[in-house]
Amino acid sequence: MIEPLVLIDDLKLSLRVDTNADDALLRGYAIAAESYIKNAVGNDKPAFYDQPNVVELIRVAVIAQASAYYSYRTALSLVQSYPIELAVESIVSQLQGEYAKFVEDETNANQPT
Repeated sequence: MIEPLVLIDDLKLSLRVDTNADDALLRGYAIAAESYIKNAVGNDKPAFYDQPNVVELIRVAVIAQASAYYSYRTALSLVQSYPIELAVESIVSQLQGEYAKFVEDETNANQPT
């Protein structure tokens, strides 16, 4: 079973959800959000995601994205909406830059001198 990076209790705290009724749904949203973010940043270098400064950024982005999935989960609406999580997009952009630097540094470290 895949375990999400973000604990369900942390996600529930962020959403102000007090019951356990949606735990399975929230778990799925947390996994989907983490996958979305990692796919947007890059998946070729798993070690990138173990860095302390990256872990916290990913956690915040996962909470924001999973919260959006939870908040906009219904398709029944008179008005079509396109929620854009600006916090998530901002963090993803920052992580993309850090990822590119990580890959470049790793490549340079492996070059013969």
